[in-house]
Amino acid sequence: MVPNRTLRHLIDNWLLMEAQLDPQCQEVIGPHASIGSLKFNLQSVEAAPSLKLDTLRKIRALTKESDMRRSCFVQLDFLPLLLQLVFQVPEPRNELKCEDLELAEEGLCCILNLLKPPCTDKFAALNMMKSSACLNPLLNLLEQGGTKIKMSVCQLVEAITSFPQTQGLNLILGKTERLVRGLVRLLQCRKHISLSNAALRAVRGLCSLNSNHEDIIRAGAMDGLIASIQEDDKRITSCALTTIEVLSIHDSGKRALVDNEKAVPVLVKMLFRVSDSGGSEIAVGLLLDVCQNSPQAQETAIRAGAVTQILLLLQSQCSFRAKSKARMLLKLLRSMWTEDPCMYGAQYGVVES
Repeated sequence: MVPNRTLRHLIDNWLLMEAQLDPQCQEVIGPHASIGSLKFNLQSVEAAPSLKLDTLRKIRALTKESDMRRSCFVQLDFLPLLLQLVFQVPEPRNELKCEDLELAEEGLCCILNLLKPPCTDKFAALNMMKSSACLNPLLNLLEQGGTKIKMSVCQLVEAITSFPQTQGLNLILGKTERLVRGLVRLLQCRKHISLSNAALRAVRGLCSLNSNHEDIIRAGAMDGLIASIQEDDKRITSCALTTIEVLSIHDSGKRALVDNEKAVPVLVKMLFRVSDSGGSEIAVGLLLDVCQNSPQAQETAIRAGAVTQILLLLQSQCSFRAKSKARMLLKLLRSMWTEDPCMYGAQYGVVES
């Protein structure tokens, strides 16, 4: 008979040998966490949900701050196990139970921990999510999960778009209308700014592939991106403006921008407020594109105070390109001044020379 403690130690060493890792990896993980038992609990079909949940909490704690521990768990193929646990549900449910959400929340946290550097060589395991069997649970979590789960899903999508091994999955996600529409809804979530920001980074990641652009525009991304712009957060605003700029290259993107009644007033506000973060050049460029083909947009821009903002921008320390575009926009808007100088010129203190 072999004592349980000794047997666990032998199993752990065997797992480490199979993965071609140094046995000291167990020392790195810690004496209170048996690799074999953690892996067995995740793989076991008979293990109770409470045991799996406790196992996930241990893995989450172990991989939270240590790069060495994360590397060990990745090399021991815990990432595929976690993905299977969260996304390969044996009996997919349209409505998730409380225990499903608890397991998913902890599982997603563990997955995100393992997706952090320095180990990136085994992240191709994420490609198992290409199948509809994995994709549908992801969509259910995005729609039915709490704030923490939704944020984790957004962070997972962002991570997928950043790895070269998962660009095929990036393409599938970008063309999944249900996913993109779900992210767009979160973009407009003003009650939870951190969740809105996570959705913004996920959408920006999906936009890294040109093939995704038209699908993202059709899903209403322009409206969501305009709604996500925050006057008090220049970093997030610049990210939103950059994503809008990428999508507005396409005619459908420009039309979506023109059709959004809030777009021009929001862009006018951003002309001068993000001048030190590169956002002004993007904002004035977008306004120029919109106004060139829309007299209505020109009028809206002037009513929103575009002339004042442009003049302030020209006196600021913004880039040469931003000032050049600002002069072009100012010249374009002069047609409106000459048509009704009393309404526009006097209102903003601008006179023709």
